[in-house]
Amino acid sequence: MQARKLAVEGAFEFSPNVFADDRGNFVSPYQEAAFVAAVGKPLFAVAQTNISLSKRSVVRGVHFTLTPPGTAKYVYCTHGKVLDIVVDIRVGSPTYGKWDAVILDPTSYRASYLPIGVGHAFVALEDDSVMSYLLSQSYIPENEHALSVLDPALGLPISQDIVPVLSERDAAAPTLAEAQALGMLPDYETCMRIEASPLVNSRPA
Repeated sequence: MQARKLAVEGAFEFSPNVFADDRGNFVSPYQEAAFVAAVGKPLFAVAQTNISLSKRSVVRGVHFTLTPPGTAKYVYCTHGKVLDIVVDIRVGSPTYGKWDAVILDPTSYRASYLPIGVGHAFVALEDDSVMSYLLSQSYIPENEHALSVLDPALGLPISQDIVPVLSERDAAAPTLAEAQALGMLPDYETCMRIEASPLVNSRPA
């Protein structure tokens, strides 16, 4: 497995080897040794796994979790193809306001690691695109927030060839500047402290 730093501080792309033969293929989307070598610690203790199914042109995000508690994510695509986007919305971060994007599909089986406090969005590029998520926190509705994926100040890579299909919540979400003015955004130093906490990184006995 190979790792690549993304433009957002603390976020990574992981590309595993895919072993193919006339029966099909075999792949390990998460490999702890490679993750530790890149990130400097094992993956968080997984509190919840999610799967989403999206038709072409669905855009989900930009989603983030109230911090604290914050949620880190490890995501990959098992069917179809998506453009996965990580956005730095942590106030005080050296890469605040920047984003990066990775194509995720079941050919490359790339994965994205999103540290606590960053925003996440993706664009489904094919029908029946399936995303798999490993999460460091369980879902609590009142802790989940969204920013406008169409915020011109962010300039996210939403192709002009599609008409984005958005949920009502995502369509009504504030811009990054509006959310900052409302005090909604995570604080970078707080995120770093949570990331370093033994409670986040501990495994069940």
